[in-house]
Amino acid sequence: MTKDTLTELNERHRRFVEDRHWQKHQTPKNLVMALTGEVGELNELFQWLTPEESRALPEDRKGRVAEEMADVLIYLVRLADETGIDLVAAAHEKCEINERKYPAEAFRDGYRRPHEYKESK
Repeated sequence: MTKDTLTELNERHRRFVEDRHWQKHQTPKNLVMALTGEVGELNELFQWLTPEESRALPEDRKGRVAEEMADVLIYLVRLADETGIDLVAAAHEKCEINERKYPAEAFRDGYRRPHEYKESK
């Protein structure tokens, strides 16, 4: 298994784009639109599955899910590059926000969902 960082992945895809002279198409707007399309394709692979089926994907479907997840990741990493956002730092910051917003002790019973906690405050 490859142990690339997001930076290495971004550099590889940036070269891919440059080698094909696609830079003019790699605008934030276009990347968001492409990302949305790929999320839709990923969503389609899970549509109508039961929770159990979604956790136990057959190998052929799992391979297709992996391809769509890779597309989503590539577009997200490219969007971060084009907008100058450190995606890993932003994700860590969002984790910190969520840890404060949804304290673990409020969910220990395992029944409360995030929207229910916000409504009870």
